[in-house]
Amino acid sequence: MSEEFFLEIGTEEIPARFLPDAMKNLEELLKKEFEKNRLSYGIIRTFSTPRRICALVEELSSYQDDLIVEKMGPAKKVAFDINGNPLKPALGFAKSQGLKVDDLIVKETPKGEYVFAIKKIKGKEALEVLKTILPDIILKIPFPKTMRWNSLSIRFVRPIHWIVAILSGKVIPFSLENIKSGNKTFGHRFMKPNSFEINSFSDYIMKTEEAFVIVDPDKRKKMIENDIKKEAKKVNGMPLMVEGLLEEVIFLTEYPNLILGSFDKEFLMLPSEVLTNAMVEHQRYFPIIDNEGSIMPYFIAVNNILPKEKDLIKNGHERVLRARLSDARFYFDEDLMVKMDKWVEELKKVVFQTKLGTSYEKMTRFKALALFISELLDINKQEKIDRAATLCKADLVSGMVGEFPKLQGVMGRIYAIKAGEDIEVADAIYEHYLPRFSGDKLPAGPIGDIISIADRMDTIIGCFGIGIIPTGTQDPYGLRRHTLAIINIIIRKGYRISLSKIIDKSLELIAEKIERPKDDIKREVLVFFRSRFFSLLVSQGFSPDLVEGVLSANFDDLYDALLRVEALNRMRKREEFLPLAIAFKRVMNILKERALVEVNPELFEESQEKKLFSSIQHIKEKFNNLINESKYDDALFLLASLKEDIDQFFDHVLVMADDKRIRENRLALLDGVASLFTRIADFSKISVE
Repeated sequence: MSEEFFLEIGTEEIPARFLPDAMKNLEELLKKEFEKNRLSYGIIRTFSTPRRICALVEELSSYQDDLIVEKMGPAKKVAFDINGNPLKPALGFAKSQGLKVDDLIVKETPKGEYVFAIKKIKGKEALEVLKTILPDIILKIPFPKTMRWNSLSIRFVRPIHWIVAILSGKVIPFSLENIKSGNKTFGHRFMKPNSFEINSFSDYIMKTEEAFVIVDPDKRKKMIENDIKKEAKKVNGMPLMVEGLLEEVIFLTEYPNLILGSFDKEFLMLPSEVLTNAMVEHQRYFPIIDNEGSIMPYFIAVNNILPKEKDLIKNGHERVLRARLSDARFYFDEDLMVKMDKWVEELKKVVFQTKLGTSYEKMTRFKALALFISELLDINKQEKIDRAATLCKADLVSGMVGEFPKLQGVMGRIYAIKAGEDIEVADAIYEHYLPRFSGDKLPAGPIGDIISIADRMDTIIGCFGIGIIPTGTQDPYGLRRHTLAIINIIIRKGYRISLSKIIDKSLELIAEKIERPKDDIKREVLVFFRSRFFSLLVSQGFSPDLVEGVLSANFDDLYDALLRVEALNRMRKREEFLPLAIAFKRVMNILKERALVEVNPELFEESQEKKLFSSIQHIKEKFNNLINESKYDDALFLLASLKEDIDQFFDHVLVMADDKRIRENRLALLDGVASLFTRIADFSKISVE
């Protein structure tokens, strides 16, 4: 027999960004506790609005599964006599388990025959189990931030006002301090705030919708998507669906209602990025665009109520946006009267980090680093790199960015173009902030790439240099994000560059600011990069052992490391891979005692060592050329040709010979084999199972 279980946690308004994860985490917590408590279940669905988090569980078993407990007792030889009669140990064990002696069984174990008690523990009713586990489940839902509210000792993201917990219509009784579970929920805070009882999920859905609450976020999404298109069509436009805005307004509303508003056409003289930012970031409005993608003087606001006086609400939205756009126009006009080089000088008054100096000092450091990187990459755009790096932080002190911080870089590009700067310089001012988050676009041109790498590396080295190192969830300067950005730019653009050289140059440029030994900083930064790179490659589907093998060999050239991972991943699917990996492991197992001598062919005694040496010499030049050309697939197949000679060597040659000279010469020969393999990977890290 199965039941329908429904849970609702009613709260004050929860931040929209917390709710998607809260739903996923509640589902996982329920699954974990059901499995732990032997309750079978069907489909679990979770829902949320700003004021409630809910879960519906279909086909939850009415009872726990029975539990069979097996308890080992004394050895048979001490529990029974030779005739099978129970002795004192058997009698005592049976009594302690609440069983008769006849209920005991004898089983064979690795230690011999032992007496066992088999007990069946009958499962409890689901309702009894749920009232025990639900308080913990609710309080274990993780949020970025929780607090104690009012006089309660429990912590939650927002104050809990009510809890609905029903199993096939029956209330599951429990308390979170003075908050008791029940079957009463509440309607929309403003439109129907009264409470009402529910007895099933279908009853809940019907009554909450009558009370102006759409609990299913997918349904709210469809409502908004349909209505937003209808509203935009009224002015022959289309909604501009800015990433993240739709999901945010879904979780800001319980009963979404859309209003079409307008603003003065004179504001269209502002850059489209400014208009979009003012509407989206500040007001959570959807801009409307025409067929050519240009901003129209209209917007759509998503409200959480059905207004009685729609025009009043519409006028309120328009008034707020007009004030915001008036400010933007003022700052834009003021900014255009200032030369960007003046802003550059003002960066001397802006502190980047107390110990690392001003934004101007930072700019001079990463500009020098960017020019150094351009030389390493042989990109002959030094003048443009110099100018773009000089100007790329200038807009931080502009009026517009002061009012609209997310427009940093965007306004710098616009102002640079209006000032007559080269378009590549202007583009790089914006692009050096890319990528801003995982999956974001990269800079389009090499100047943006180089300045982005240089700026981020200066931040990473500076922070490590004064002891600001990410730990757990603490990463105030976004060093993990900066590291991944550098890695992504390098590997996705195919740049062949030494990570160590960039770090060394950055350390040189920031030497007077750092407080720790350079060697320690470099070592820790490389470990940090390695960890991020490892995680990135594994997240892309490469096996951890293969990635570990490649990075253990060398990862100074990140793009080269990626090419080696890809080649090995292809090779692993072929029959030649396993023998190749096994051959290397045989070599490395004996090379724990490494030789420090050169191979001397005159000391060879066996034909197999002569043959292995000859084969190495035969492929060595071609192999090194393939490695230098990053043709790793061909290089791996060339290595595979040594497999037979390596096996013959181990089958017929005693490596650890009594004669020290012979022994060291043979170790040196194997070291030569290993040195070829490790140009690609440390195969000892790669699983051969």
